[in-house]
Amino acid sequence: MLLHLQIRDLAIIDAVEIDFNAGMTVLTGETGAGKSILIDALMLALGDRADADVIRAGAQRAEVSADFDAASPCRSRNS
Repeated sequence: MLLHLQIRDLAIIDAVEIDFNAGMTVLTGETGAGKSILIDALMLALGDRADADVIRAGAQRAEVSADFDAASPCRSRNS
């Protein structure tokens, strides 16, 4: 289970930290609100590759970290 996502200097994000609670989490918002950036950041934390152009303008590097609870049981859709 994803517990925490931290992003610095990625795309248009200066810095953001998001805590996820147990239960269903939904990312909603208007077009341009940044949902795709959050998903891209999570993919980077999981090992996806990125180009240098994802670094926020004026920054030297981008940082993404994610904390997971690997001991948390995964539930199937049928549970």
